[in-house]
Amino acid sequence: MTLTGSDSLYRNTKSVAPIGLIAMPGAEALGEKINSYLVHWANENGIPDRSYLIECECPRFASGDGKGLIKSTIRGKDLFILIDVGNYSCTYKMFGKENCMSPDDHYQDLKRIIQAASGKAHRVSVIMPLLYGGRQHRRNYRESLDCACALQELEAMGVQNIITFDAHDPRVSNAVPLMGIDNVIPSYQVLKCMLRTIPDLDISADNFMVISPDEGALSRNMYYATMLGVNLGMFYKRRDYSRIVDGKNPIVAHEYLGNSVEGKTVFVADDIIASGGSMLDLAQNLKEKKAARILAYATYAMFTHGLEAFDRAYAEGTLDAVFGTNLTYRCPELLEREWFHEVDVSKYAAYFIASINHDVSISTVIDPHEKIRTLLHRTR
Repeated sequence: MTLTGSDSLYRNTKSVAPIGLIAMPGAEALGEKINSYLVHWANENGIPDRSYLIECECPRFASGDGKGLIKSTIRGKDLFILIDVGNYSCTYKMFGKENCMSPDDHYQDLKRIIQAASGKAHRVSVIMPLLYGGRQHRRNYRESLDCACALQELEAMGVQNIITFDAHDPRVSNAVPLMGIDNVIPSYQVLKCMLRTIPDLDISADNFMVISPDEGALSRNMYYATMLGVNLGMFYKRRDYSRIVDGKNPIVAHEYLGNSVEGKTVFVADDIIASGGSMLDLAQNLKEKKAARILAYATYAMFTHGLEAFDRAYAEGTLDAVFGTNLTYRCPELLEREWFHEVDVSKYAAYFIASINHDVSISTVIDPHEKIRTLLHRTR
């Protein structure tokens, strides 16, 4: 009998220490899903654990000052702290006024919980799907380097591993060459969700094409195109370098490079949909080039400017579907939209926790390349 990934872990290797999982405020839903997989695998393998979740709290004084509280022992545990720095639905009161938590607030609370652990855990790992400061990943002119600075700060506080998903620029790991950083790309989960959601999807090279929205996303889209065996095209952003608007040079136009998309289903993958303006411009451009269907994917579907523009694009037939993961907060209105489809990555995250806890390579547990090949073989 072939062992599954979890069977292989629990039967052939030993845990380095008991798991402790802290889901920071705003990450509770994802934490519950991850915990359910870990408990299920443990129970299947004769380990009668009920829950790995450890309750924590980050209360605030009326002045805005805060503190971190861990409500049960973490001594000797392999501690994993899950945080969603993009969850703007979390609020706190300051001088009687309600404030939405920013990424800065979430990051400060993370440091408070690490302090509250007081060095008693066997090991501390941080699961930060949306990397704090990840979009400010390089320096142009006189600018801060938020992400690199944060990583160095976490390393100094004793964090040994960071698990992030689809980092805006994975080269930020160069800031902490002695700390473990896993940048996870949930490609298999995306393709599985897309093929299940659209059962009539033809992913043959004659009818399907992958398009990179810009040069920064080229590597992730190249992976999809290679695994699917289809053509790859790309857009590049022509910018006005004579002006700076909101801290960046404004985009003048999106220029397309690649084969004809006429009559084809086009898949566009990016790490973040923020305002969504670029994605909608690309979709309109591709429709003008007579693309048949346009499927968009972003690991973090944030929609900072609301959903109305995407509603219009879907109603007009400019955009056929948007896929996004459950790795960051999605507003209830988004989850109700017919054009939005959620990619569940909780099981993948649980595999990473189990693998790190057993000190084995993730490739020995779940090989995304092989799973994608198997998925495509079943589909075709």
